[in-house]
Amino acid sequence: MKALTRLGMGAAALVVAITGTTIPAEALTIAQNKAAQTKLNKLGCYAGPVDGVVGQMTQAATVRFQAANKMTQNGSLGGTTYSRLLASSAKRCDIRAVPAGSGSGRRIVLSQSQNYLWLIDASGKVVRQGGIIDNPTYLSPGSYTTGSKCGRAGRIKRNTDGGSLYLNNFVRFAPCGIGFHQIPTYKSNGAQIHGDWLLGTNMRASHGCIRVQKSMSDTIWNFTVSTTRVVVLR
Repeated sequence: MKALTRLGMGAAALVVAITGTTIPAEALTIAQNKAAQTKLNKLGCYAGPVDGVVGQMTQAATVRFQAANKMTQNGSLGGTTYSRLLASSAKRCDIRAVPAGSGSGRRIVLSQSQNYLWLIDASGKVVRQGGIIDNPTYLSPGSYTTGSKCGRAGRIKRNTDGGSLYLNNFVRFAPCGIGFHQIPTYKSNGAQIHGDWLLGTNMRASHGCIRVQKSMSDTIWNFTVSTTRVVVLR
């Protein structure tokens, strides 16, 4: 897990549009934190309870907001994040435009910089979109296709890591072991190794595959019955 950047008192200042003054990021009041959480939830970033406490769920929501708005992803409401968040021009986390340069036709588009993917049908309609967790170290940008790779099956309903985990709805699209799958679950009790609320962030890294929500893995499984192009962008 990547450590979240914590801004010190002498670090970047926060612009507060209401007062026109600047204050250190850590000087946000409980009321301001609640305002941020309320706006994050309104924008589909899912910050969890509006309690004024900036915990991991709020930090994850902030990363999703920063990714959707093309900002540095550090999970902090400091710097310009707070003012950008409260602005009327703030972009949603759960509805995003397909990145330019992804081509046309039926395809899955994956943006590593946004921690996000889109399923697009032959007419160009977005069938579904949502957050992911991946690891750019293993997967390079480019165009791929789903199916068998390196002599291994292209689709495995209940794949395994060979140890304690299941990789359900595994759809392979890149050599040799890279594919889409549900967030791994423990064989012992069926629980996921982490919550859905971490999807769409850089707060976890996979071991090369693309982790998605359970319902998204079901959609991808059905979407890739036939060979499907996968476009990976930075």
